[in-house]
Amino acid sequence: MLSSILLLIGITLMYSAPLIFGALGGVISERAGVVNIGIEGMMVIGAFAGAGVGYFSGNPWLGFLTAGIAGGIIALMHAVAAITFKADQTISGIAINLIGPGLALFLCRLFFKGAAMTPPVDNKLPKIFGENVSNSILKSLNVDSTVVLALILTVVLWFVLYKTKWGLHIRSVGEKPAAADTMGINVTKVRYICVILSGVLAGFGGAAMTLAIIPQFTQTAISGQGFIALAAVIFGKWTPQGAYGACLLFGFSQALTVMLGGGKIVIPSEILAMLPYILTIIVLILFVGKSVAPKADGVPYEKGAR
Repeated sequence: MLSSILLLIGITLMYSAPLIFGALGGVISERAGVVNIGIEGMMVIGAFAGAGVGYFSGNPWLGFLTAGIAGGIIALMHAVAAITFKADQTISGIAINLIGPGLALFLCRLFFKGAAMTPPVDNKLPKIFGENVSNSILKSLNVDSTVVLALILTVVLWFVLYKTKWGLHIRSVGEKPAAADTMGINVTKVRYICVILSGVLAGFGGAAMTLAIIPQFTQTAISGQGFIALAAVIFGKWTPQGAYGACLLFGFSQALTVMLGGGKIVIPSEILAMLPYILTIIVLILFVGKSVAPKADGVPYEKGAR
């Protein structure tokens, strides 16, 4: 019984990590007033970049870093459209969600002789207790290092947003950009930095999937995790700690899917596969009206406008 509970906790943490990175990206972007529904596309390009570089270099951490850079580059496209050209941020995000998978598949076929997936990565991201663990309890809790990194980044983002001057700038730009501009804060610069950072974090989320959980890039490696991460942002009321908790809930639903799939009770695999998405819909129905986004979220800022 204890081993089953610990295994459930371990699987929950494992599947939560990619969601947490994506959700943190959503938090920092939307706190600065830019809606980013393109997290899915950024996670996909990060998933490919991480697996591809990890495969060729043999260094998973180099792949992980490259994934963040790739996600940041894709996010820059969203920033240019949404901030500089003041395009509709939702439409721009949808475009990113189309560009990301398409570009990832194109590059995959280009670098891997027409294949739609990368070969398995030889060196995965390390686990917190190492690979050779004999103790059954430690083995159940021997999660990937990305789980710890996601927790650290959550704490760091919370500290930056609520305990630093830079965090105050971010929140003021997301709430009242005109007032922030009057106080000498460069609204455009803050928003650009936050959107690019959101892409970096989303890229990390993609790499957390293909360098730790799978570990290789496939067309279905990222299949809805970006949208679940967005639901976690709303459920978590646009706070790092809230998004983290929401991601644990969604990770738990994925863990239940895994545990029930291998259990004695026969449940159709199609029903099990639907659980995380059903939970996402339920959460949005119950909480979307109770969560209040930053006042300037999704509103392009024009200097001089009030």
